Amino acid sequence: MYIESKFNQHKQIHTGEQPYPCDIRGKSFLNGSHLTQHKRIHTGEKPFPCDICGKSFPENCNLTKHKRIHTGEKPFHSDISGESFSHSLDIHKQIHTGDKEYHCDICGKSFSQAVYLTRHKRIHTGEQPYRCDICGKSFSQAVYLTRHKRIHTGEQPYRCDICGKSFSQTANLTTHKRVHTGEQPYHCDICGKSFSKKGILSTHILTHTGLKPYHCDICSKSFTQKHHLIRHKCICYAKDPIVV
Repeated sequence: MYIESKFNQHKQIHTGEQPYPCDIRGKSFLNGSHLTQHKRIHTGEKPFPCDICGKSFPENCNLTKHKRIHTGEKPFHSDISGESFSHSLDIHKQIHTGDKEYHCDICGKSFSQAVYLTRHKRIHTGEQPYRCDICGKSFSQAVYLTRHKRIHTGEQPYRCDICGKSFSQTANLTTHKRVHTGEQPYHCDICGKSFSKKGILSTHILTHTGLKPYHCDICSKSFTQKHHLIRHKCICYAKDPIVV
């Protein structure tokens, strides 16, 4: 009976039959286990917890990869560079080969992995399959949902090892540490001045170009920075209050 079941599943590879549909999104799958895994995107279920740090995952393979952070295990060895990795070598090898075999049929952009193409195509389709079970907001990638949920939980897992301050996103920690290191990686190619944040550089460049992208809808005056516009509008509303 088991062999017959496996044979029937194999035949569906050739026929294209996908008899297990998702009742939420309508997407169909070859077998029931794939449907079960998929539905965790919608339900947020993460039945595989890490016994070291408590973090949970929707699939056992994700937990296995995660635990290598704690153990330091790197079971994948590159015969090209001699380096070892905790995840599959496929991504690393494409650095050497330059292969990008997955192509977007909408814009033509190419990717090294099918998962990257799937994520990219959501830009075109607008699909946002990852939904916050607290506020209902949806996202195109699981990582965006994870970051968002920290707004609700207050979790700040990224800690500065110099001053102890914590952050909800690793990018914010990276930016913060420049306060300690003095690093200013963003350079103005007009005057050579350097800045610690890309946003500060963008604002600085406006002093060279003369552009003022923030416009007051009351008096039409323009500003280089958003907070200057906000401060100005307080003055305008005080002079010319809106009658409701």
